[in-house]
Amino acid sequence: MSASETNRAIDAVWRIESAKVIAAVARIVRDVGVAEELAHDALVAALEQWPQSGVPRNPGAWLMAIARRRAIDHVRRDRRFGRKAEEIARELEARRGPDGPDLDESLDDEIGDDLLRLVFTACHTVLSTDARIALTLRLLCGLSTAEIARAFLAPEATIAQRIVRAKRTLADENVPFEVPRGNELAARLPSVLEVVYLVFNEGYTATAGDDWMRPALCDEALRLGRVLAGLVPREPEAHGLVALMEIQASRASARVGPSGEPILLLDQNRALWDHLLIRRGLAALDRAGSLSPQPGPYTLQAAIAACHARARTADATDWPRIASLYDQLARLVPSAVVELNRAVAIGMAFGPAAALERVDALMAEPTLRTYHLLPSVRGDLLVKLGRLEEARAEFERAAALTRNARERELLLSRAQACRMDATKDQIFADH
Repeated sequence: MSASETNRAIDAVWRIESAKVIAAVARIVRDVGVAEELAHDALVAALEQWPQSGVPRNPGAWLMAIARRRAIDHVRRDRRFGRKAEEIARELEARRGPDGPDLDESLDDEIGDDLLRLVFTACHTVLSTDARIALTLRLLCGLSTAEIARAFLAPEATIAQRIVRAKRTLADENVPFEVPRGNELAARLPSVLEVVYLVFNEGYTATAGDDWMRPALCDEALRLGRVLAGLVPREPEAHGLVALMEIQASRASARVGPSGEPILLLDQNRALWDHLLIRRGLAALDRAGSLSPQPGPYTLQAAIAACHARARTADATDWPRIASLYDQLARLVPSAVVELNRAVAIGMAFGPAAALERVDALMAEPTLRTYHLLPSVRGDLLVKLGRLEEARAEFERAAALTRNARERELLLSRAQACRMDATKDQIFADH
């Protein structure tokens, strides 16, 4: 294997194994910042040794063993732990086994718990949402600071500072590296699910930049969501979120045209949808439903996505059912965005006039003042009602509000189409 092939293999292994390694080391040193540094020491060791020795048969185990050894050394050096540190180090050393850098089978069952501890630590509510997202992408998804910065169109230095501050805050606040129990777990799980949800949404429809989607972020969020659902198998909303992401991700190939232009849901070629992901999503939705008779917000959103997934054509979509699900979602998590989405469903189910009345009522909503989808939805309803000049103005306003270049192009093209159709109508009217 060439040096470049070895480096690619190391990068792939690190993406897969880094969260497990960091989690296992954090359990020993009780500091995610230190744990990340020690895990990176193991990565550096791999970069130094594997080009000469070759990639080990079990590369994840090799990294884990090296990182644990570094952790043991760190604990021994840290005098703050005193005698207890020596006891921990002796216990871990005794359990390591004599065969060199190989994964300790006696600790295999603890990896899941370690990962869960890391998830809840990185997504702790003591951190801001932005900090939680950055730290999660770094520790649990294995993304570099540069990759996170590119994904969110932020300066790399800003992301680096955000991650450093987040790790410092966790240390300063003495956030325990543990899985919360009982009521505390229930209270903090929404924070974890929110981070995964936000990462996926940013990948699914980028808020800014030149690309309509960032598939890598969707992939990382979905991978993390699957891990989380496996770690908390009795939590219905974890399965609900996975169901939502699986079904949404199934449309990825149909959402973007040959030149990267957005293709809206009703215009997509459904033959391009990934039916394996749809089946996985529907299975996760069934799992969520079996765990709780009262669906939570992610399960309800997954149920809405399932209505689209089950429809063979756009015309076959069960819009009354979708409107009913949005009614439930609005009662559970009332928000102006949910009301806007409910108006869209009502428009599809019962006609644009009924929907426009609801959308007009949202025009004065402060939280939607800069939300580009409000004038976009209103423009779409006005087109259906034949009020083309008004629709054109709404699409132009929406284009001015969005920060995504692809979306802006789509909105301006719709505005131009309204202008042309309105001109044609005027010509016919004059004759």
